[in-house]
Amino acid sequence: MHIRLSVGRAVAAAIFLGGFGIAAVGQEVAEPKAVPRLQVVPQPYSQASFQRDGAEIARYHFGAGLERPFLYPIVGPSGRSLTRMGHPHDPESHSHHNSIWISHVDVGGVDFWSDRRLGAIRHKRIVEYVDEGETSAIVSENEWVAADGAVLLAETRRITVTLLDSNEWLLVLDLTLNAKDKAVTLGKTPFGMIGVRMAKTLGVHDGGGRIRNSEGGVNEKEVLWKQARWVDYSGAIAEGVLEGVTLLDHPDNPNHPSYFHVRNDGWMGASLTFDGPRQIEPNVPLRLRYGLYVHAGMKPPAEIDACWKRFVQMPPVR
Repeated sequence: MHIRLSVGRAVAAAIFLGGFGIAAVGQEVAEPKAVPRLQVVPQPYSQASFQRDGAEIARYHFGAGLERPFLYPIVGPSGRSLTRMGHPHDPESHSHHNSIWISHVDVGGVDFWSDRRLGAIRHKRIVEYVDEGETSAIVSENEWVAADGAVLLAETRRITVTLLDSNEWLLVLDLTLNAKDKAVTLGKTPFGMIGVRMAKTLGVHDGGGRIRNSEGGVNEKEVLWKQARWVDYSGAIAEGVLEGVTLLDHPDNPNHPSYFHVRNDGWMGASLTFDGPRQIEPNVPLRLRYGLYVHAGMKPPAEIDACWKRFVQMPPVR
């Protein structure tokens, strides 16, 4: 189909289009603002995607039907996820192993750790999304709810991602836990407060991976229930490609250096109450900070130490 415009109609069309911002000759055009390399982008179905140069490196899931929010995938420098959902050999009883998650097995006597529907961490609202160049963050509010509907804890959670060199990156979790109406005791247990389920091929048993800690321990025999500043889990994510995740404990955490719960089957976590119970009083919040260093290679301990020191020097969030 051919369209012919008279001269008058062509002039009218030009004036009309000019109303939509087409600059006249000689008119100054504003420079576009810098586009952040890292952005957190809201997604359908109660999810948010951390994207580096438009490609996802992590996703936060917080839907109403979940037993607890979690992060998956956690994408390494090669573009593959370094974590997984569930135990590779026991998916039923370990269905709560949701990549990276926050939980505890004994909160005032209620189990929030397993998927037995005794307690659930319910997302309440997103407070804000933050994009600042090479750092992005999500701030959210959650409630720790028992099966009878009682709210035991109110939580504010900040998830911050910071880009590092060579497509490596740092994830920081800041947690503020408040008891609602009365004191809540976190019972003595190795299960809680943070868990990480590694990809199958990074596990010691399945893939020949390796667990190391800041004190020189190697694998489950030397790292399980030992105190450390950090624990690293690294292995092959593809043929000839080694990558890993380091779980970092912060000196301001009340039991630092934390006891770490690790297994050769591909799991690691920092245990807040391994050595005894901890009480949260109303109006006296418990603040926790954990980091996860997503990296290439089997990093030398000195390089992991340098990342831990950078993590420690990050300003506190209140």
